[in-house]
Amino acid sequence: MPSDRTTDELLDSLPDGVVVADAEGVVTHVNAEARRLLGTDVQVGQGLREVMALQDLDGHDWYDAVAPYTGLSTRRLAAEQSWRLDDGTELLVTARFMRPRPTKPVSHVTVALRSARSRELLDRERSDLVATVAHELRSPLTGVRGFTATLLERWDRFSDDQKKLIMQTVHNDTDRLTRLIADLLEVARLDTGRLSLLARRFDAVDEMTHILESVQAATGREIRLNPVEDVPAVFADPDRFSQVMTNIVDNAVRHGEGTVRISAEATRVNGRGFVEIAVEDEGRGISPEIRGRVFTKFWKHGQRGGSGLGMYIAHGLVVAHGGVIDIGDAPGGGARIKVLWPTGPNLDDPLLAG
Repeated sequence: MPSDRTTDELLDSLPDGVVVADAEGVVTHVNAEARRLLGTDVQVGQGLREVMALQDLDGHDWYDAVAPYTGLSTRRLAAEQSWRLDDGTELLVTARFMRPRPTKPVSHVTVALRSARSRELLDRERSDLVATVAHELRSPLTGVRGFTATLLERWDRFSDDQKKLIMQTVHNDTDRLTRLIADLLEVARLDTGRLSLLARRFDAVDEMTHILESVQAATGREIRLNPVEDVPAVFADPDRFSQVMTNIVDNAVRHGEGTVRISAEATRVNGRGFVEIAVEDEGRGISPEIRGRVFTKFWKHGQRGGSGLGMYIAHGLVVAHGGVIDIGDAPGGGARIKVLWPTGPNLDDPLLAG
């Protein structure tokens, strides 16, 4: 596999380090990222053993352990493993062994390398996620355990009204746990691409009227639906639509102040039709500096409760529909959450093409 300028330029454009060696174990290609990771003195023409001077934590050499030319004759891949340079820097290394036919000698070896820092960052994020989830679950569970333990130990000392109050508190905590688990499952579906949408056309204004009445009955806050005219039907999953808009209206009630106002109107973006639904409050709003964090996992602002997953899920569901969700300023000074819902299917999206 002779080196040429075009191949070298293509390899240099790759984000991972790449080392290629021929049938004799002579390096024919080393891209820029591989030189950065392995050292600038690595050159074409050196032996693969010399270039891949890596060891594991037990002191085994990469070349001897992987045996690129003398290993099992049907082997084609060495799965990604952690190896270290002399200075202790950790690299993640994968190797592929190319043969003209199975059981034939290796014609060339391709090695891919990347820094382990990305994996460390991912591991740290996963640990943070587990810690946050554990904290969110522990709080209501502690309440449930405490109240049930109290009832078991002192059942005869409580009046019926006191027992009813304790059981209502336990019920509220278990309801909170159920909502949190449902949110976590929804996050998992969004993150793994396993979300299913049953999209159809329906009247968004009628649905928003039901949402408004439900939230208003539960909170007692004043919510107004501004007059709307000639608003087309939206094309979305009705359950997901209700989930998103209920969360947004509920957030405006819980975190905002004054009257919550809802408006709906037809609009077009890049030739596609949408229904724009805006939810406004009269509170302090959301400063531009933190708006980018509102749609991240476990984002919380202020002293009021919640799992911090609602807006992350709302954003994911809107985007999955081919829509847009945005945060701005309301004319009265509060927050304005704007959602664009499509009026027709996106034929390029298998989830929505129908």
